[in-house]
Amino acid sequence: MKTLAFCRILWHNVCMENREMQTSNTEEMVTISRAEYEQLQQENAQLEAKSAKLEEAHTRLEAKLAAREQEQAQVITSLTLQNEWLLEQLKLSKKKLFGRSSEQAEQMVMEQLSLTYNELEAYAFGTKAAIEKQITVKAHERKRQSGNVLDVVPEGTPTEVVEHRLPENELTCSACGSKLVEIGKEVRRSLMMKPAEFWVREDVYYTYACKNCEQETGEANIVKAAKEPALLPGSFASAEAVAYLATQKFVMYSPLYRLEQEFNRQGLRLSRQTMANWLLNISEKWLRPVYDVLHEQLCREPVLHVDETTLQVLKEPGRSSTSKSYMWLYRTSGCAKQAIVLYEYQPTRKAEHAERFLQGFSGWLHADGYQGYHKLPGNVRVVGCWAHVRRKFDEALSTLPQEKRKDSPAAMGEWYCSQLFKLEQAFAELTPEERYEKRLEQEKPVLDALLSWANEMQVKTAPKSALGRAIHYLLEQWPYLTRYLEDGRLELSNNRAERSIKPFVMGRKNWLFANTPGGARASAVIYSLIETAKENELDPYRYLLWVLQNAPQLSEEDAAWAEKLLPARAPKECYMPHK
Repeated sequence: MKTLAFCRILWHNVCMENREMQTSNTEEMVTISRAEYEQLQQENAQLEAKSAKLEEAHTRLEAKLAAREQEQAQVITSLTLQNEWLLEQLKLSKKKLFGRSSEQAEQMVMEQLSLTYNELEAYAFGTKAAIEKQITVKAHERKRQSGNVLDVVPEGTPTEVVEHRLPENELTCSACGSKLVEIGKEVRRSLMMKPAEFWVREDVYYTYACKNCEQETGEANIVKAAKEPALLPGSFASAEAVAYLATQKFVMYSPLYRLEQEFNRQGLRLSRQTMANWLLNISEKWLRPVYDVLHEQLCREPVLHVDETTLQVLKEPGRSSTSKSYMWLYRTSGCAKQAIVLYEYQPTRKAEHAERFLQGFSGWLHADGYQGYHKLPGNVRVVGCWAHVRRKFDEALSTLPQEKRKDSPAAMGEWYCSQLFKLEQAFAELTPEERYEKRLEQEKPVLDALLSWANEMQVKTAPKSALGRAIHYLLEQWPYLTRYLEDGRLELSNNRAERSIKPFVMGRKNWLFANTPGGARASAVIYSLIETAKENELDPYRYLLWVLQNAPQLSEEDAAWAEKLLPARAPKECYMPHK
């Protein structure tokens, strides 16, 4: 019992001691909190300030991070667009090297390849004939040519008849010994050819004297046979030879060195220097005056077409041999009564050359988008070319994968252009007045829709992309592109000029360059007369021959002799034979 009581007392004392310690600690804690209250408030305020700064710094970091992410996104977008642009350029380059033009039939390319690689096999086994049967041109199919080639030999072609009869000693019947009688014949026709012939012509002019006068007066009355004026005095060039050389070089695109080689194989030693001198001299002396008359007539026309292409001239004063010169092309439009096609050589592409050449001209001028034409005087109103617009949309279309082309904006742009060309084709046979009315009625709504669409697409399209460039060209050229609506004589494109400059481009691929500016000017004159002759259905060789045969004599009789040798006055024998 005493032990239990002792334990209870001891427990009580322990509990009391604990209570005292707790009370002491509480009083101490309370005392500390009150003493340091203000200091704690200051520290708390400092902590809150630091927290606010940290939050502000965090916000700035988040903004920087967002800006960095946006910048990276822009860089990625820019690189993506650049990559797309490079891919476009690659596809366009491949198209130019290996693909076909947008305005050519695919088979035309195949035919050109066959000319280069496998012409004999292609034509011999009927490949070309089979192709022609399948080609569709506009609204009709091209008819396959039939019949023997001799069916299209020009009328008046000399015919050599070689008769094959049995000799007299074989006209006896082997069965009964009677004489054989002719009862029929079989005719086999063959087209004969031989290389170009050449010969020397000697014109001998005799001199006559009156012996009676000589006996009576001591002086003989001398009479000489009248001489025909020489084509090139002191030269053995003939009208026939020069006309042949001109057509071989400027129609068949055969360089003079090839002609020299061909003549050498036939035993004729005729240097290219001699041939070049002949062409230069006849161009300046006999063809240039005809060219000048055609130039005057050209500038009196109300509607013209213009284009230009590069030319390299090796020996041009003050310029390197690698400098670009230009061959300009001016021609009449479809409304002209007489077609005129003129080339002009100039060392640069400056607008002043066109202004000088067109001095006296006032009217409409079909051209491409070259800004130089827009610097011409106000009396020359430039008309844009829709073929260039369509070509640019086609380029944009060609850069897309095949599966994405159908519903692409590039396809839509090309569709608008094609609608205009389809309508123009339907109006082809109308008078200018009727065509003017139809264009306003049917084509202007298409143009309005195209303009609205282009303005909308411009905002959504990368400017440097193929589509962006096409839309930019369309909108930039719009005032000139829509001018064709103002006159029914105007055309939708400048294709007429591009077709006329193509012969020069084809020739340039063969002879590559001109040696001197004089040679370039001579080429321009000869090309002009040849292409003008072709446009008027004249045979170039026969027309040049007619001019060169008559020019020396006419020049002695009439100061205006050149007007008498214009293509419009060429005789019937100069025209192309019709099938």
